[in-house]
Amino acid sequence: MTNNNEDLFDKEKQNAPKMKIKRKDGEPTPVFKGASWAALVIGVSAYLLGLYNAAMELNEQGYYFAILVFGLYSSVSLQKAVRDKEEGIPVTNIYYGISWLALIISILLMAIGLYNAGSIVLSEKGFYGMAFVLSIFAAITVQKNVRDTQRAREVD
Repeated sequence: MTNNNEDLFDKEKQNAPKMKIKRKDGEPTPVFKGASWAALVIGVSAYLLGLYNAAMELNEQGYYFAILVFGLYSSVSLQKAVRDKEEGIPVTNIYYGISWLALIISILLMAIGLYNAGSIVLSEKGFYGMAFVLSIFAAITVQKNVRDTQRAREVD
């Protein structure tokens, strides 16, 4: 065997520690960040692709699109308000209440719209409901990760 082959089987080189990426204390792992972003992209993409391919009128598609945007914005806003309150950052009660109200209204609008949609079969209703919930949950998680990463880097 040549010297190069011996190096491949050299136990010291195999057991050498691999370079590890250092995370700040309190920062989410890259895998969790990636999973959160993937869930957001998958949820929103599936919802929008379903709307694009739906056999419904354009005004109905606009209604469901507006609910998605409203739900995403209200969920991120609520997450920020709750987190600010938790960390002692001043949040007015009116903003906190409006954030909760906006998220509840977006969920109710989605539920009422799907319940009353006669042109959509039950399986499509379930698809839109699940894609909506996945998108909202993922938006909250992405916002949390962004905030945790920012805070961890500011502390150091």
